[in-house]
Amino acid sequence: MTEKDVGSLKSRERVMRAIQFGYPDRVPISHAILPAAQIKYGRALEDILETVHEDFGWSFLPDMRPEDFPPLYRGGENLDDFGTLWKVEEEGVCGIPVSWPLDDWSKYDAFRWPDFAAGPPNARLYSGHMEGRSDEYYARGAWITFFEEMQQLRGMENLLMDLAYRSKEIYCLRDDLLAFNLSWIDRWLDHEYEGLHFADDWGSQNSLLISPELWREFFKPAYRAMFEKVIDAGVDVHFHSDGDIIDIIPDLIDIGVKVLNCQAAVIGLDVLKKNFAGRICFRTDLDRQRIMPFGTPAEVREHIIDVFTHLGTGAGGIIACGEIGPDTPLVNIRIMYETFMQYRY
Repeated sequence: MTEKDVGSLKSRERVMRAIQFGYPDRVPISHAILPAAQIKYGRALEDILETVHEDFGWSFLPDMRPEDFPPLYRGGENLDDFGTLWKVEEEGVCGIPVSWPLDDWSKYDAFRWPDFAAGPPNARLYSGHMEGRSDEYYARGAWITFFEEMQQLRGMENLLMDLAYRSKEIYCLRDDLLAFNLSWIDRWLDHEYEGLHFADDWGSQNSLLISPELWREFFKPAYRAMFEKVIDAGVDVHFHSDGDIIDIIPDLIDIGVKVLNCQAAVIGLDVLKKNFAGRICFRTDLDRQRIMPFGTPAEVREHIIDVFTHLGTGAGGIIACGEIGPDTPLVNIRIMYETFMQYRY
């Protein structure tokens, strides 16, 4: 494929029809390209992307220098805006927190939340159109976390112990982070977005990280409050979560998630089709543990069609997306986008 197949609809309407099961002309496409892949492939990747009509206004960032990456992708050890220290072994690959500002509750009174009055940091990495709505693209902004931010403030082990023992401090942290996020959401809603994106990795390879009952008791009300603010503004809620999150997908639908990016290869395509196809729009997650890095081009194409036919319906319900990491061969990246462009409901 050498020319972009743009279809008969403008991107904005195409995405909205996919989300609303309104018979789009083709599957809308969303990029998910890790900085490390951009660093590794450079112009060769850009050449592939130039053949693709992406529907969210995402742009390749060849002018972004590694020193401009957010701390979680910038090589070495760097503090983020909350005071968490990140260690990144490979430039452009998400690192791990190694020091947490609230690892001891005695530090809580002195802790100060970041001031995002001028807008969220590193905004170019989170949205193709920072000024919101355009006639051409569906504008999706933000990357707002909650459970993950609590981990990054407190430390994973500390946080899980706090939840197990229901410490009074963990309720304070939850409520203060919720207030902070609600204020942050207001900043995003100052622009005219069609969708805002939330993300928390809730699953392991075979279960939720905490019990579904605890999730519903402690976390669901916070998500509901954040999502209601977005929905009341007429904006779609997008949610990403890795791992086996089957137990809470009905809850996410219940509190207003319109587009779900979940790890279908871990949960199981048959399970998702039986229970959720037609009830929620899926921003697809291709098998990045086996097929995308190690499969043949023919296996990649077959896998994509399998994912689309399981998760979508004849009326829509899928947004074509596959994460591109530095371990994804260029030939598989090319065949992925060719399949995206050629597929019809």
